[in-house]
Amino acid sequence: MNPHEWPRTWQPSRRDFLRSALVAAGAVTAGGMLSACSSSLDPNTVTLGSRLSDKNSKVGVEDVVAMYRQQTGGDIRVNTVDSTSFQENVNNYLQGTPDDVFTWMGGYRMKYFADKGLVEDISNVWASNGGGYSESFRKNSTGSDGNQYLIPFFYYPWAVFYRPSLWAERGYEPPKTYDQWVALNKQMQADGITPIGFGARDGWPPMGTFDYLNLRLNGVDFHRTLLAGDVSWTDNRVRTVFDTWRELLPFHQPQPLGRKIADAQTALLNKSVGSLVAGMFVAQSFPAGAEREDLDFFPFPELDSAIGSSTVEAPMDGFMMRADPRNRPAAEQLLTFLTGPEPAVAYAMQDPQAIPAHRDADLSNFPALVRKSANLVQNAEDITQFFDRDTRPDFASIVMIPALQQFIGNPNDVDGLVRSIERQKSAVFGT
Repeated sequence: MNPHEWPRTWQPSRRDFLRSALVAAGAVTAGGMLSACSSSLDPNTVTLGSRLSDKNSKVGVEDVVAMYRQQTGGDIRVNTVDSTSFQENVNNYLQGTPDDVFTWMGGYRMKYFADKGLVEDISNVWASNGGGYSESFRKNSTGSDGNQYLIPFFYYPWAVFYRPSLWAERGYEPPKTYDQWVALNKQMQADGITPIGFGARDGWPPMGTFDYLNLRLNGVDFHRTLLAGDVSWTDNRVRTVFDTWRELLPFHQPQPLGRKIADAQTALLNKSVGSLVAGMFVAQSFPAGAEREDLDFFPFPELDSAIGSSTVEAPMDGFMMRADPRNRPAAEQLLTFLTGPEPAVAYAMQDPQAIPAHRDADLSNFPALVRKSANLVQNAEDITQFFDRDTRPDFASIVMIPALQQFIGNPNDVDGLVRSIERQKSAVFGT
């Protein structure tokens, strides 16, 4: 999330927002950190640019590459760059000599590069091999022109996570409605437990709570039009979101602006908080085995029965093809291979946050939490991609991160907050 010039730079990793500010100020030089594989490669080799750079992710990619080589006889040369550098430099990368195929995200971020002609239409791959994806995944892989530009690979849903052992000990039951949730939070406080873990120092985590409150109060269509810049932030429906959130704040960990999301996840692990609004990445903070098996979630509760709780926040990652790929046949062969369920399963076996996007993925050897997550998303009425993937990244970073942190620090001036957001939104979107 880069508070500088759009679209010359892109949004950096959520976990490294503060580092991004240094990049903007010129304190850190990011240039030259992302480049394609050498042009001297065998012409029969397809190149893959990957931002899946942490330990588990890299092993997962290695397993996928080995499977591709075995099944197709083709070869892949992987160019792995840490996620922060990849995101900060992806615009320049795609305008230079990028790899044939690269990892990226669905939603607005995919559409931006499609609209700019920096990536290739892969509707032909979808036409022959896209039957394994839900309609929501198709929509989040589709550009403004109605063509597909991304192959979904994995996703990680957001929900309210908790420790079943703690809840069983206290006699708590997962709530289905907002009123039930408030009553449960009050009971936790009476029992001496902080009901909801919260870390807002990173900037992006509060977006998940905002998204769900907006979805549950106003519905998915309003949510999308708001994030697209087509609705005023002074609309009373937006004020209601912040008013409702203000009612929930006393149940959160105190002083969240000084706490990272990783620390809130540790508090959940240590049972010092009763729950946490987060994505499946929370599983990465739990050691494999008994601790991770003692992790469960419930969908973000319903606030309006007419709207329900069937929309799920599930950011999706996948693969795109550069415009005019160096090795088009091999690139299309790789993308076709990646539309099968087996590669996503192989990857997700190594990455505990990843749920295979293909509906036919065999999850029988995965933990119950993964199977429950897949069921939640596959049966969702609609899927959103998370605030900073569903809107302009410069709006998310320049305007909304400071605005949400301001709200958390001073939740009593909603009127001034939404007026300020609207003024800045108009400048960013040009409306």
